[in-house]
Amino acid sequence: MSRFRLMLGAAMLGASGFAATMGVAPASAAAVDNSDPSRFISTLSGEAFSTLHTGSQSAARAQFRSLLGQYFAVDQIGDKLITRWKRQITPAQYSAYKAALPGFIINTYADRLFDYANAQVKVVRAVPRGDGAAVVSQVIQPGKPPINAIWTVQKIGGGYKVSNLTVSGINLVLTQTADFDSYVQKNGFDKLVAFMKSRG
Repeated sequence: MSRFRLMLGAAMLGASGFAATMGVAPASAAAVDNSDPSRFISTLSGEAFSTLHTGSQSAARAQFRSLLGQYFAVDQIGDKLITRWKRQITPAQYSAYKAALPGFIINTYADRLFDYANAQVKVVRAVPRGDGAAVVSQVIQPGKPPINAIWTVQKIGGGYKVSNLTVSGINLVLTQTADFDSYVQKNGFDKLVAFMKSRG
């Protein structure tokens, strides 16, 4: 799964991953404006970067869990990642997978974000798509070429949530789905869940 991890490390600068309800209070919820797609990505990015600038990895993890639990469409994303297997697995396997996913994502990717503590996300434009939008942005680091990132956001409830990221033309959900498919084919679904738990 290294291919996905490398791309996600760059893509998740402004938000960072797919985490579900983690039992952490959304301390910075008021600072994120999810009433408009562009403002949503801009303010969500700002909150994540302010956490990186503290230099505390434990504080960053807790804050990312809060932000991601509230502002990512975790259930929808998780289902997409195992579309091929969902009808084949038992309810118990599905529950175990959903329980393992948040910790797997946080503990696999959160620390990578500190490599981008001096970067910023610049929102270029938002293109309406159904009940949501594709928010085109650039991740800018001093002395390095910008990274193009497109955030797919959907209107869910009273605001927007991130449902996918496309980085330099590579769809991250599709890429992770392929990695999960390959892992399950070789090792079985239970081994995938065990691997995710070992990372979480």
